[in-house]
Amino acid sequence: MPDVMIAAMGTWDIGHFDNDAAADFSGALDDAPQTEREAIIRKALVTTIETEDFLDSYDACKVMASAALIAAQLPGGTPITTAYAPDEPMPVFSADLRPLAVQALDRVVAKDSELAELWDETEYSEKWRQSVAELRAVLLT
Repeated sequence: MPDVMIAAMGTWDIGHFDNDAAADFSGALDDAPQTEREAIIRKALVTTIETEDFLDSYDACKVMASAALIAAQLPGGTPITTAYAPDEPMPVFSADLRPLAVQALDRVVAKDSELAELWDETEYSEKWRQSVAELRAVLLT
């Protein structure tokens, strides 16, 4: 990955947890009581959906991590095995998080999203957008 991308996003690979924002978010989830973890994820999704201004990449990365955690619990979802994901177990998520995650992902790839702009400036744009589409597809099943 280009050095500019790493400096701009604190990103070291294309995975949903391979960036500083997602790793920080994972730490916050680990620090929270299990009964509050779903609410933290819900807040990340809803905040992004309701953002009318330019979407900050930090918030978008939290959405990507949240969507991956939700999708991991679904048939066809990819288990989360990276060291940058939460160490503590996640609760079984409410079904109503799935459409929120889809809406939030749509916002992440929109024209006024810093994360989308940053990825689009790299040779990895198509691969990143495909990873978002795959997450979205699992959430829609």
